Amino acid sequence: MSDEVRYERVGAAAVLTIDRPARRNAVDGTTSAALREGFDAFVSDDDARVLVLTGGSGTFCAGADLKDLVSLGLTSPSEGGPLGFTRLASPKPTIAAVEGWAVAGGLELALWCDLRIAAEDAKFGCTERRWGVPLIDGGTQRLPRIVGMGRALDLILTGRIVEAGEAHAMGLVTEVVPSGGALARALEMAEGLAAFPQETMLADRAAALEGFGLPLDAGLAVEWRHGAAVASVGLQGAQRFAGGEGRGGAGAGV
Repeated sequence: MSDEVRYERVGAAAVLTIDRPARRNAVDGTTSAALREGFDAFVSDDDARVLVLTGGSGTFCAGADLKDLVSLGLTSPSEGGPLGFTRLASPKPTIAAVEGWAVAGGLELALWCDLRIAAEDAKFGCTERRWGVPLIDGGTQRLPRIVGMGRALDLILTGRIVEAGEAHAMGLVTEVVPSGGALARALEMAEGLAAFPQETMLADRAAALEGFGLPLDAGLAVEWRHGAAVASVGLQGAQRFAGGEGRGGAGAGV
């Protein structure tokens, strides 16, 4: 791990922070390798139940470092992707805590996450459009899945900047919080996710991701396979509810 990428455990969360203020947290080859190292550390840590990805110094990430694209190996395939892990699937939930700019590859990093908490000052966009740099960290595939093809093509083709309010309205952002509060809210949400029975939450997450885009009958088969594997946990939870736990919606939100 480099000095420009920090991996920290905060409660049940692992926090992975890009901190290259002089480059607006743009990613070069060294930063990419450190991001992959942090991702691997999260995956191998059984006590880290949620990954929170964020940026230091008031910026999420400005994407690839255009002054050092060669170090990212853009012309040769890599297992994790140019920005470290964007071609890998996380086995556990992930949250992006976005302050300031999340553009170009920075947007692609945010799209890689399951949830996106944005500060009021957050800005999103495929700004690589103006420089002729292609989206190769998942943006062309994840953005349509999150906001729909029409809105995705708007952002991909025009490269325009979308502020937090519009991003929330189109479904790109999960929640908008006051400036400076994205990380705290992401950590609060991470603790909420960590408090749920993990087996069934992870099974439902896997079923949703694996079944997306399949015909309904195939998707239902995926859901049944994952659900059946954790049915005993569900039975235990039903017994707790029958015993009086969770009445009135207690524990329902994060």
